[in-house]
Amino acid sequence: MLKKRIIPTLLFKNNKLVKGINFNSWRTVGSIMQSVRIYKMRKVDELILLDISATNLNKKIDLDLINEVANECFMPLTFGGGVKTIEDISNILKSGADKVCINTASINNLKFIKEACKIFGSQAIVISVDYKKSEAIEIWSNSGQVKSDLVFEDYLKDLESIGVGEIILTSIDKDGTMEGYDIDTIIKVNKFLNIPIIASGGAGNFENMLDLLNSTNVSALAASSIYHFTNKTPLDIKKFLFTKKVPVRL
Repeated sequence: MLKKRIIPTLLFKNNKLVKGINFNSWRTVGSIMQSVRIYKMRKVDELILLDISATNLNKKIDLDLINEVANECFMPLTFGGGVKTIEDISNILKSGADKVCINTASINNLKFIKEACKIFGSQAIVISVDYKKSEAIEIWSNSGQVKSDLVFEDYLKDLESIGVGEIILTSIDKDGTMEGYDIDTIIKVNKFLNIPIIASGGAGNFENMLDLLNSTNVSALAASSIYHFTNKTPLDIKKFLFTKKVPVRL
């Protein structure tokens, strides 16, 4: 049985580690490199590093930062933020990242994602899908600032059909609230999608994570606030899940 991955997410803006609620009210919560070193010592399964301002500000991707992080940590690294071209992906991977996370450019141009999967392989391409619940499930781009016209289920099926390796599914409504994951939506997605899903948004305690894993078929749990605002660590969570017979790496 494949082991479930516990993945810290590091969000940064202007080279400062930040955290918000519902993709708003961002506040500085620490140093990028200090957090990377802590997670390295705690031997987390993977690390996701996202520049939340790169797309909206049309910023140049900080390849030096990627290189610094990659040289410091020895776990798989996923980097996202401001990725628009095949050259961007190539540069990010050459700088030491193992995977590239793409959001806005995927919504705007699926042909670009299809080409990227062919060139770099499905395992290197992760698509971040940020969504809100209204009358329908809405897909948002530009770090939750722009609502798209895409149909949620159709878009996810398209991502699978063109060869995307993984999807990070983030509930904007749950983000930063620490009130639990949006299990209902993930259950629905499990019924029509077969590629790995990384669930994100809402983790506040061990039970939130266990409930999600017992109810769905996600491959990994991504979280941020629980590590910044409580004394819980990824290792603590894995030890708890292990006692509940969840397959995790210890």
